[in-house]
Amino acid sequence: MMKEGVLMQTELHIALPKGNQSVSHLFRQAGYPLPCDLEESRNYIISLPNMDMSFILAKAIDIPTYVAYGVADAGIVGKEVLLENPRNVYELLDLTITKSTLAVLGNPGAAQVNPRVATPYPRIASQYYRNKGQQAKIIPLNGSLELALAADLADCIVDIPNWYVGVDSNELVVLDTIQRVSCRLIANRASYTLYNEQILTLCERLSVVSQSRLPQ
Repeated sequence: MMKEGVLMQTELHIALPKGNQSVSHLFRQAGYPLPCDLEESRNYIISLPNMDMSFILAKAIDIPTYVAYGVADAGIVGKEVLLENPRNVYELLDLTITKSTLAVLGNPGAAQVNPRVATPYPRIASQYYRNKGQQAKIIPLNGSLELALAADLADCIVDIPNWYVGVDSNELVVLDTIQRVSCRLIANRASYTLYNEQILTLCERLSVVSQSRLPQ
């Protein structure tokens, strides 16, 4: 398709979190034949030429940026990433997969007033404690958050409990729940206008599958 001498894009580019089996399974259920070895693929871009689509495999935290800058027309990303890394994108659909919560975690009896908080989500944690009227010390960390507790760097953690084996044991408990999160379909604002029919078709097909997964 040509417009004013410029070759127009015909493929819809979709950013997926690399290695996320729940997301790739959802797309297959919706009729998109992603390769069976997608999660182990070393490629960054997977094309489905028969469906005029290609998939960009990226780190989850980077997906809103790829979509906001138009490298991807749409993307799948956790709500926690959107809250921590807000971008000027459309949030179209809650896919109801990889459901969890953002929570405050700590040892039983941990300090809960103006605490030292280790977290990979400093923006979310700061907002949470501001809303509580507390002056928490936020310590950004991207790994080994339990070490921050053991080494007395922090009093508690703000993170997703599913990632911690010791949660609800005597070692680590949920002190408070901040927000429920799940995967969302997002779209670039310009792409939503230019490729509206394709994006709405994608949204509809994913919606049918995600709704069928809900308990009746």
